[in-house]
Amino acid sequence: MKIKNICCIGAGYVGGPTMAVIAQKCPHINVTVVDINADRIAAWNDEDVSKLPVYEPGLDAVVAEARGRNLFFSTDVDKAIDEAEMIFMSVNTPTKTYGKGKGMAADLKYIELCARQIARVAKDDKIVVEKSTLPVRTASAIKNILDNTGNGNGIKFQILSNPEFLAEGTAIADLMNPDRVLIGGDTTQEGQEAIQALVDVYANWVPQAQILTTNVWSSELSKLTANAFLAQRVSSINAMSELCEKTGADVNEVAKAIGMDSRIGPKFLKASVGFGGSCFQKDILNLVYIAKTYGLDEVADYWEQVIIMNDHQKRRFADNIVSTLYNTVSGKKIAFLGWAFKKDTNDTRESAAIYVADDLLNEQAKVSVYDPKVLAERMYADLDYLNTRTAEENREGLEVCKDPYQACEGAHAIAVLTEWDEFKNYDWKKIYDQMQKPAFVFDGRGILDKEQLKEIGFVYYKIGEGE
Repeated sequence: MKIKNICCIGAGYVGGPTMAVIAQKCPHINVTVVDINADRIAAWNDEDVSKLPVYEPGLDAVVAEARGRNLFFSTDVDKAIDEAEMIFMSVNTPTKTYGKGKGMAADLKYIELCARQIARVAKDDKIVVEKSTLPVRTASAIKNILDNTGNGNGIKFQILSNPEFLAEGTAIADLMNPDRVLIGGDTTQEGQEAIQALVDVYANWVPQAQILTTNVWSSELSKLTANAFLAQRVSSINAMSELCEKTGADVNEVAKAIGMDSRIGPKFLKASVGFGGSCFQKDILNLVYIAKTYGLDEVADYWEQVIIMNDHQKRRFADNIVSTLYNTVSGKKIAFLGWAFKKDTNDTRESAAIYVADDLLNEQAKVSVYDPKVLAERMYADLDYLNTRTAEENREGLEVCKDPYQACEGAHAIAVLTEWDEFKNYDWKKIYDQMQKPAFVFDGRGILDKEQLKEIGFVYYKIGEGE
């Protein structure tokens, strides 16, 4: 089956960049990204590509090349579904905040709404691709909805699982040169034909050896497993960072030593204030819920500990600020450098900065924040979502600054929460001169020059390093 038209439902962090690269690499295929959020679609269509709703290095150039040629962004979901032979489902699958599975299970209401809309609109056979991260065996639920809520004229749907393995901040590079593309589908002849149709799309730029095909259940579970293993490494090195601080060891030296072991490798061994992002916590909680559903309590407890360690790392960072500042930060100004969960993205989901700020605001600190890509409205929305205090109290306690020197002026302490490269190049002497003394720096990412800062006069603390 030759694919001429692709529709992607969901214009977020996964759908937008993924479809932009497919369109750029496959000029013979029309790619339409649809979303019911008119403001988001308007931002994707903005003539100024610097105003795209997703910030990823290199994304603006890809969109500029393909948009209007064979890449389109629209709110007309029905039309795009009708015209496409292949439909990607790339909608949000947050952790449930209500009912059965609250706090752990994935909320699949948006996926179900998607499936019902496809079934209602489709007039011919479709290949439906799961791009969102979903619990294992979701494909059978989607197929059931599609087969039983359609318009009854014998339309056939094939469901594929094609999980994304993108790291925010390097998403375009990951899409251009992926470690692997994973496609899961039915073992039937029709299922294999559908798999091949998607293989043919990726084969326009990805070597065949890097395109893996599996059954649909293995594909769904592989995504959750990959994120769980990566998050586990972060929590493991963060657990060691606390021990390093107590014993006088340096976690960076420990990480380098173990990372040179070829069986372990150096990646994801950077101690920090904790992992964030849309995937790690959500996917591990999902894995925990699935394990508990099958009665695998020991498996569930093992993976849940990764989350517990991550929460602890964020809490102890905030606690260390309070205890170091003489056990009170009430009325004191604490400057945050960074709010995004990692550099080179404007995504703040589950960012450590949110929880550290929340703890410090509970201690009646005044928090000022500078982040080069995150807007003030996003920061306030992140705090409001926690429901810890009123929106008015959040706006009173948190000041968002457009200039890092303004954020640090008059502060008692600076907390580095995101590893933006620009932070290393600031005039730290100027910052020191404008701060209260003693002037503290809490480097939650371990990116600053310790000796330089101490020479200037800062009292410097770094995650995973003893005094």
